[in-house]
Amino acid sequence: MYAFELQRATSAADAAKQAAAGARPLAGGQTLLAAMKLRIAQPEALVDLSGIGELRGISRQGTSLRIGAMTRHAEVAASAEVRQAIPALADLAAHIGDRQVRNMGTLGGSVANNDPAACYPSAVLALGATIHTTRRSIAADDFFVGVFTTALEEGELISSIDFPIPRRAAYMKFKQPASRFALIGVFVAQFDSGVRVAVTGGGSGVFRHAGLEQALRANFRPEAAAAVSIDAGDLASDLHATSAYRANLIGVMTQRAVAKALAA
Repeated sequence: MYAFELQRATSAADAAKQAAAGARPLAGGQTLLAAMKLRIAQPEALVDLSGIGELRGISRQGTSLRIGAMTRHAEVAASAEVRQAIPALADLAAHIGDRQVRNMGTLGGSVANNDPAACYPSAVLALGATIHTTRRSIAADDFFVGVFTTALEEGELISSIDFPIPRRAAYMKFKQPASRFALIGVFVAQFDSGVRVAVTGGGSGVFRHAGLEQALRANFRPEAAAAVSIDAGDLASDLHATSAYRANLIGVMTQRAVAKALAA
């Protein structure tokens, strides 16, 4: 590690002010601290968000569930409120990384980092969530811009996320065994207005799959997903899997997610 200044924020406004002045926000630190150790990131100052109570918590807001940005994965997984309203979200959180990661990592940190194989972005996108920041509210469809890139501006922090409550939902992940990130993860959500399907782990960032959504809107059954052709052209090929293998996984994980949603 190298020398840097650690600042502790006492409020979201204070944190935003320090971030606007150049301090790098520190949430759970599961990505940032590892990057700093490897010198991939070398911020001169960090602003610690862990002491800001207003950024934590889970509450029902009419037909949606609001979760504070600094709420830990383990808290989402254990929440009776989440399990009752959106059990698929609690299930997703319960299988992120290992126990240490779940007890340190935060919802806001994961979403803001937008790792192309992270689980939470698929839930945010599939559920059509709204990301509230210290400056504005951003629809999920407008938030994820690219790999490790979001619509957040310099000094802008996520304060909470509102997740609309679906009729049914499920998340299925094929894990990369070493990291436990998603080699492919698929989150399926059925609403009265239609179906949303979000895929993570494809290599270019989280995305919705229009073909799967159309098929499942017409017939919310695993066989409907099985009939959809998955194009491997935009998927990554690396030492873990070829693009063709990832394409096959998208179809298989979607079928399993639909079956799981129907069985819940």
